[in-house]
Amino acid sequence: MNIAQNIERGRRIFPQKTALIFEGQCFSYEELDERANRVANGLQNLGIKKGDRVALYLPNIPEFIFAYFGIQKLGAVLVSINVMLKRDEIWYILNDSGSKAIITTEKLRSNVPDRDLVDLGRVLLTDSPNATGLKLEELMAISSPIFQCVEMEPKDPATIVYTSGTTGFPKGAVLSHGNVVSNMHSQRYSCGITPNDKLLLYLPLFHCFGQNAILNSGLNAGATIILQRRFKLERVMQAIAQEGATMFFGVPTVFAKLLEENLDEFNWRSVRYYFSAAANLPVEIVRRWEEKFGRPIYQGYGLTETSPCASYNHPWKYKTGSIGMPIDNVEMKVVDENGEEVPVGELGEIIIRGPNVMLGYWNRPEETAKVLKNGWFYTGDIGYMDEDGDFYLVDRLKDMINVSGFKVYPSEVERIFYQHPAVAEAAVYGVADGIKGEVVYANVRLLAGASITEAELMAFCQERMANYKVPHKIELVDSLPKNATGKILKTVLREEAMMRKQ
Repeated sequence: MNIAQNIERGRRIFPQKTALIFEGQCFSYEELDERANRVANGLQNLGIKKGDRVALYLPNIPEFIFAYFGIQKLGAVLVSINVMLKRDEIWYILNDSGSKAIITTEKLRSNVPDRDLVDLGRVLLTDSPNATGLKLEELMAISSPIFQCVEMEPKDPATIVYTSGTTGFPKGAVLSHGNVVSNMHSQRYSCGITPNDKLLLYLPLFHCFGQNAILNSGLNAGATIILQRRFKLERVMQAIAQEGATMFFGVPTVFAKLLEENLDEFNWRSVRYYFSAAANLPVEIVRRWEEKFGRPIYQGYGLTETSPCASYNHPWKYKTGSIGMPIDNVEMKVVDENGEEVPVGELGEIIIRGPNVMLGYWNRPEETAKVLKNGWFYTGDIGYMDEDGDFYLVDRLKDMINVSGFKVYPSEVERIFYQHPAVAEAAVYGVADGIKGEVVYANVRLLAGASITEAELMAFCQERMANYKVPHKIELVDSLPKNATGKILKTVLREEAMMRKQ
């Protein structure tokens, strides 16, 4: 077993079929496999061996994909690093993972410390023709294009994906070859990806969503990946028009943004399938999308620790607002604080068991023991199951707001905001309060040209929810802080609100 057998199989079946498109460049399955082989041989010649960690600190460029599969072919362990991280954060991850080498660009090289790194021996640069130092392209040029995947066991580590680190130091979720291979097959089957499809990939490759749910699943199906550096509307539209993208994967904030634009559905005629994950998708966005484009947004659920997919809202039993049922070979249930399963319809913590669940957190046995219990992964997400066995995501356990003993889930307040025609985005969060314990705050971004006051929005909420759920404060803003995948950073909003209160 080896993740990179994806592209070896693709090369055997249709060597000249386009596997990757990037800014006018096309790479066939044969070319993609050869470049991965050159990376594997080059790293091996530098002394990298099976089990060694190799960090990728790269944006969405083809070299990320060449290096990703080269590392997997060699049996080394890929360490994915968020390109938004800075010097101290990079230092921590490189030391924590014990990475022997890092591949990055000249622009990002300044964020890689040049000392106090215990294991790091090599820094390889790419996308940097004028840079001084060891270049990935030069290493590949002198390395053989022939390399057979090292056979790996299902439990062998394949990649370490670090969590966003919103609280404390980031934790490295260790995903095995078995985790990723099982998940790519389930994602391909659930989404119905075929060799005729072209998947638009602008989500960051360093993230589990882009890396496994799109890249690996697409290549496993023999499809074509249309790679983009990041989400930019004009480039998205250009890729759809020129390359004929058939599958569009995004996060809720992307779909909300697209609904604001004056987009003609004719421009989306090649896209047959829309998919959202990584955060809770507001029902109002789904309904507005269906009204405008005539197609649903299929929703999946999962976490980095589940490789990532755990459940899917199937086309043959689609329910608006649901995260669907567990994917093949995966179990899910809802439990109380004692780990006991709760009755149908009652809220509790979602837990997951199956071949998609990570091996654990790298070098963190105590943290691992907190979330992995008797084979079940405790997600920290609050949800419920209906009488048909479909699951619904309510909120993160840590985001729940306790107002004088009453539980308030931010998503239920946000849902009300999205019902207002002037609202583009809403973020609801709790702020500490000396009397009530916590109070509800909301930051709201309006649609372009919309005009409404904070008092009017407050009145809108008061008419539609219990008093303890009504925001104590509503602030109209021009933008909301987000991470690289587009998820709203409520921790940042909470910290900013606390600073203003002091």
